[in-house]
Amino acid sequence: MPPSKSRKIAILGYRSVGKSSLTIQFVEGQFVDSYDPTIENTFTKLITVNGQEYHLQLVDTAGQDEYSIFPQTYSIDINGYILVYSVTSIKRIPIMLVGNKKDLHMERVISYEEGKALAESWNAAFLESSAKENQTAVDVFKRIILEAEKIDGAASQGKSSCSVM
Repeated sequence: MPPSKSRKIAILGYRSVGKSSLTIQFVEGQFVDSYDPTIENTFTKLITVNGQEYHLQLVDTAGQDEYSIFPQTYSIDINGYILVYSVTSIKRIPIMLVGNKKDLHMERVISYEEGKALAESWNAAFLESSAKENQTAVDVFKRIILEAEKIDGAASQGKSSCSVM
């Protein structure tokens, strides 16, 4: 197997949409139901996708408000962003769009089709997920790796012979 690749992924979204729950489900395989506002946490996990091992560094960000400043640490050496919103709330922020809490069928106010259309309008990947369900949490993080790899592949094909010293 080729050597592992390191990838840094930032998980973004408004407060209480389930960013930490989704991340903890992926990293630890358990659902955390209690809401404790996140300052900022970093998690690490090894995962194999298509025969390639990845060492993931996941930046579980503090919830963003409409007027919050985007911290510089969320933009340095980041290989991908996961934007999370709750399907139980109309409030979302504008990469990879993830509709979380899909298990809460009775509280749904945003349809799958609406989420997919929004992602398509951004030319972004789209998945619906439930932090309670391990497989959908895993799918979210595998998909962002594949999306980042697509971009990496396109960028490496466009290399020029010019170099800056």
